[in-house]
Amino acid sequence: MSTVQSEYKSGVIDGICGRAYPRYQDYGNVWSLSEWMEVLEETMTYFKTAVGKNMSDEEAAQQIIELNSDSQEAITKCLKARKEEIRNALVENVHAISSAQLQDFDWQLKLALSSDKISMLQMPLLNLDLDVKENGEIKPISIEMNKEELQNLINALEAANKREQRSQLGSAV
Repeated sequence: MSTVQSEYKSGVIDGICGRAYPRYQDYGNVWSLSEWMEVLEETMTYFKTAVGKNMSDEEAAQQIIELNSDSQEAITKCLKARKEEIRNALVENVHAISSAQLQDFDWQLKLALSSDKISMLQMPLLNLDLDVKENGEIKPISIEMNKEELQNLINALEAANKREQRSQLGSAV
């Protein structure tokens, strides 16, 4: 296993874990810029997928069977040595997407009878009050929605729920 291969794989893992990715300047004599981008993306995807799907060593090895044996060995050693570090980085990345958590909510249905522009309105409105905890602090958020906006919110939540269920089914298989 060459030192260059080992440094590259380790550098990719460093990037996944929030440190600096390997630089093209250090590998420009090996790959063109487009090849570099492709190799970097595929390597990152491989490590993230192998750890994210909790693949066994054999399953992970099957994913790189088309590579030469030196490259397979370098990748496998890096994966084994830093699997837990990659897992922690992936969990942290998911958590960083939104650390906000819904603590409580309340709602009221109102009927707007008129507005400053229309004297006879008769429009139902939903007032939704959310208590969201972010960085240890609870922030109140109030939203007023008409019937169409409420339906859009319900549709978006149902779609997100379906994606989550499919995701859970996929990870359980």
